[in-house]
Amino acid sequence: MAMSVAKPLIRRHAEIGIFLIGAILIAIFASTSDGRWANVDNIGTILQVTATLGLMSLGVALVIGTGEIDISVGSTFGMGALAYLWLAANVDPSIAALAAIVVGAAIGLINGLLVTRTETPSLIITLGTLMIFRGIAIALTEGFSFSIPYAARKGWTYWILGGGDFLHFNTALYWLIIVLVILMVMLKAMPFGNRLLAVGGSVESAHSRGVRVDRIKLSAFVLCGTLAALAGTLEAGKLGFADGSMGRLMELQAIASCVLGGCLLAGGRISLPGALMGAFVLSSIQSYLVVNGVQPQWFVLLLGVIVVLAAYGDKSLRQWALRK
Repeated sequence: MAMSVAKPLIRRHAEIGIFLIGAILIAIFASTSDGRWANVDNIGTILQVTATLGLMSLGVALVIGTGEIDISVGSTFGMGALAYLWLAANVDPSIAALAAIVVGAAIGLINGLLVTRTETPSLIITLGTLMIFRGIAIALTEGFSFSIPYAARKGWTYWILGGGDFLHFNTALYWLIIVLVILMVMLKAMPFGNRLLAVGGSVESAHSRGVRVDRIKLSAFVLCGTLAALAGTLEAGKLGFADGSMGRLMELQAIASCVLGGCLLAGGRISLPGALMGAFVLSSIQSYLVVNGVQPQWFVLLLGVIVVLAAYGDKSLRQWALRK
């Protein structure tokens, strides 16, 4: 009976696989870490990491939904953080944060225009912009880090922009919830959602139905850049500093979160809750390795192995659900 109910659910909701895998991993981590992993402080830390990675993953999911990819989000994350900290030395943190988000939106606009105007694969375009903006960040910092002035850390705007906690959780988590609600409304209750998935499903079919394909793709890239810069701003607010390498490899984690969460890389199918669960699973894996004293040189290797196994398990579960 349970099997007959589970199969249709997994067929209709691709993200169920990552939720099941996440539940299994949580049970394993909690039972094998002697309380070091499953405690309030550590769960709060995991959710902090999930908040910033999750914001990036939501943006990447939108781009994936159109059948494109954005691997420049790591450098956009770093540029947003640096812009925020640099400006916060001279203006109110709220203005600095707004300017940083505009920087991210501008990077997304550049990516979108290059992809839609040149018809060059987005993988190549965003690989190039990843290196360009990473190079700019390194050149601007000259090997040093930017810090937010002590005077700027006293106001409520700094607190709400990742610099404070509410109910034991960093304020970045509440930004994630707000953004998720807004995007879910856009996808489920507005024409944008249907048009975005139509473009990812078939560009020709979307054109025939009057969908302005380039505009939808451009909007997705701009939203992706905006969310990456917002995540960088909140991370900089939490840490109080940033350097030129900030956000390195986060683009790969964001893409992995989306794939684990049921987003189809070919486009036409995404799951925002699934992408967030993917981000939570990755953050949980990292935390588990840290609390168990895994040496840094093995950290990335083990993380990669676990991600591959989780992805394989998710794929196997979907294949089982599709089998008659």
